[in-house]
Amino acid sequence: MRKSSRKTSSSTATATSTASASSKAVTKELERIDQLFYSYANKSSGVIDPEGIESLCSDVGVDYTDVRILMLAWRMNAERQGYFTLEEWRKGLKSLKVDTIAKLKKALPDLEKEVRTPTNFTEFYSYSFQYCLTEEKQKGVDIESVCELLTLVLGSKFHTQVDSFVEYLKSQNDYKVLNMDQWMGFLRFCNEIKFSDLSNYDEDLAWPLILDNFVEWIREKKT
Repeated sequence: MRKSSRKTSSSTATATSTASASSKAVTKELERIDQLFYSYANKSSGVIDPEGIESLCSDVGVDYTDVRILMLAWRMNAERQGYFTLEEWRKGLKSLKVDTIAKLKKALPDLEKEVRTPTNFTEFYSYSFQYCLTEEKQKGVDIESVCELLTLVLGSKFHTQVDSFVEYLKSQNDYKVLNMDQWMGFLRFCNEIKFSDLSNYDEDLAWPLILDNFVEWIREKKT
């Protein structure tokens, strides 16, 4: 009985020691994440602002307008365009298992692959539009910004469709902004409609009116 007691006591001590070491490692990781945050944060506001993000991009070796920075914002679930709070930073870097710039640089290609999966991409595509809503109660994004965003987010996936839609948006005068329904409708259009013959496009399937107009514009160009 005494031997069994000693074994139990030893196992408990080992488990406690392991848990303690794990807890310390997590604490150290969080400290490094926080230190990294404050190396880019604005001292007066306490958040990473556009200047800090630009500095971060330079250290990571990507352009400020690189889609992977938008993907990083998505992973952080950043609410305000061009700004990262400490809480958002912690959430994003912990999920990526990153606590140094070197690790972040290595993590970006894997993050991009993750975002490109169908389920995640739909979520990311929706987020990218919401991220551009910079004013309270803002419902739409101006056409110029939409064209840039489409090229950034969707251009590599549906190059021909995006180029054509951007050309249409810049040539038309009926719409000054796009709303979320129209934005998501275009992704559905790219996924479902044969391009460029549009043979399976059915106006009766409740597409946003702007896409009906877009299809009509394409067909008129062909005649």
